[in-house]
Amino acid sequence: MTTDHQIAFFLRELETGDTWRRAAAAKGLGKLGGTEHAAVLLRAAADPAPEVREGAAVGLGRLGVPPAGAAVVQALCALMDDVDPWVRRQASLASVRLGLRDREVVDGYARLLGDPDYHLRINALEALRELGVPGDVPALVRLLGDPAHGIWGRARAMIFEFGKDPDIQAEVARAALWGADGARVHALLMLSDEHTDRLLPALLKDLTDGPSAEVRCAVAFRLARVKHPETRDALFAALAAERDPAVARQLLFLLGRSGDQRLLGPASRWLSEERAGPSAAAALGAVGGKTATRLLRTLLTDPATAPPTLAAAARAYGEMGRWDAVWLLLPLLGHAAAEVYEGALRGLDAMADTGFRPWERAAVARGLVARLGVAPTLVGVAERVLTGLAEALPGMRELVDRTTSPMVRAAALSLLDPHNATDAGTPHDLPLLVRHLDDGNMWVRQAAAEAIAHWVEETGTLPAGEERLRERLAALDSDPSDCVREAAAEALRALDDCRNT
Repeated sequence: MTTDHQIAFFLRELETGDTWRRAAAAKGLGKLGGTEHAAVLLRAAADPAPEVREGAAVGLGRLGVPPAGAAVVQALCALMDDVDPWVRRQASLASVRLGLRDREVVDGYARLLGDPDYHLRINALEALRELGVPGDVPALVRLLGDPAHGIWGRARAMIFEFGKDPDIQAEVARAALWGADGARVHALLMLSDEHTDRLLPALLKDLTDGPSAEVRCAVAFRLARVKHPETRDALFAALAAERDPAVARQLLFLLGRSGDQRLLGPASRWLSEERAGPSAAAALGAVGGKTATRLLRTLLTDPATAPPTLAAAARAYGEMGRWDAVWLLLPLLGHAAAEVYEGALRGLDAMADTGFRPWERAAVARGLVARLGVAPTLVGVAERVLTGLAEALPGMRELVDRTTSPMVRAAALSLLDPHNATDAGTPHDLPLLVRHLDDGNMWVRQAAAEAIAHWVEETGTLPAGEERLRERLAALDSDPSDCVREAAAEALRALDDCRNT
């Protein structure tokens, strides 16, 4: 059937077909027809059957004839206000497809911001953002409270994009005070410092008398950015009187790093609460002193301490650098909860900055080498703790060939780098490093090449089989990784410098 015959068929179907045939004909006519058929689709847009009106909207979008005039714009605007959500959806998509920018269309999109249909709110947000206008500002800001992330996330992105618009700023400030809870939370987080200062009395009232814990948490977050002493005093007073764990957790988190002695009482009170306990433990670590030390030590030795609180206490105790911290943290590396292992590891990491005492070094090396591959995302932290510990080198030599993890293998080779630490076995490490120049993982190859360069520099000797080693390093010049190529070139330069010395 030729195109002309198909168009003729669609035209007959629109006149005599049943509902579904008319709807299909409208869509088909939009695909194959021309400007002269716009009038037919405009008549179909007024069909009493919603299925046909939906088909007409699709057809008008497919026809691709914006120059057809105001009639097409008016019809699509009318369909965007149709009682049927499927008709509204297809009309909005057709308007986007045609690239319509008329005032009536923009207003139609703005009305769809409040549509009960999820897809229509999405369509409206995407269309308005494409047009570079916020549409209905109050409706846009209200969408910050939409339960669907796809909606409030897009609305927030648009508000950020149009954030310099005075109308947007004023509406965000209004929502921060009087919006629905969901919208208030996001509006408070987006509120500018200028508006925060102006709304300070109302925000201070909401800190202790807010309609929900979520709103009060957002108010606390916003007030924590205010530098006025009286505002900070109000936050501490609110923490002292708080009874909701979620709000207490937020206040402890926001005030915790201050190290203010006023944290001691509230933090002690919330240690046993699972949600607020981690923030309370961290706050105690920042406060320091005998009382905080005693409380944290109790948490670290009590089998009943909840894992999240235990993890936070371990990290805080390590940051405090107490004399017994190593001996309290090392047993936690074997805890069944991964978060406790992380907390103990990060506590040791904080202590590594100042260096471990001579009698602690071997114990730290044994404890961490045995668990280097426990958490792939924390291998780098463990490597940092072990750097410089010669006591870890024997275990690293065994681990290099035993582990199946490329990340652990690369870390072990990096720790064998004599630039970091040396022992009696260092002069014999070269064959182990050379063997991993052919590793399938680029990070392992890079670590091996860097360690070879430092081995030559630190030992000041040319290795046996130097020419063979040069060939192996030169072959890495074609490695797909820039980092590997640079490390191999560095090793070759080290060999040249050693020969010329």
